[in-house]
Amino acid sequence: MVELDDKELLELYRLGQKERMFNELVGRYQKRIYWVVRRMVKRHEDADDIAQDVFVKAYTALEGFRGDSDIYTWLYRIAVNLSINHLRKQKVRNAVDLDDYLPFLSRDADQDKKMMRRENVSFIEEAMERLPEKQRAVFIMRYYEEMPYEQISSILGTSVGGLKANFHHAVKKVAAYVKENHGSLNLEDVEGIADNEDEL
Repeated sequence: MVELDDKELLELYRLGQKERMFNELVGRYQKRIYWVVRRMVKRHEDADDIAQDVFVKAYTALEGFRGDSDIYTWLYRIAVNLSINHLRKQKVRNAVDLDDYLPFLSRDADQDKKMMRRENVSFIEEAMERLPEKQRAVFIMRYYEEMPYEQISSILGTSVGGLKANFHHAVKKVAAYVKENHGSLNLEDVEGIADNEDEL
């Protein structure tokens, strides 16, 4: 079955086929949106609830969606905003259960490298929890999602220059935390990011 593009999905909505259009959206983006939220809020239960809220909010706002951005960027914006609101309300941070989603973050094919990467990701996630909400969002989008700054800008409504500064500060904080608490860790994964960004 051929996947409908954004214009075709919006056309379904305009033709009154709202339920079909919404089911297409959920089926296509539910898993991706869940992991966006999960990386922000950590707990599966919270992430599951927020991810559902993302689609509920999207459904009620579809009529006003003009298509200035693609649908996934729009959903991502809703997901990040709801996640940030959740983090601001929640004072106590919960323990991170990394085992469920580390396989999605590990990119190395070699098993030994995977084990090292697993440990590195654990320490990086631990450090990331201590970032302010917006810096955490920028770090996730740039480091994990590898989004271009222009797309992040459209999601967060922040200038590219401001995002670069946010990401640079986030990387430095993560690197400093990891170095202080896990000094034996090879920091290439973290420290190399900021250096590469400066060259862009």
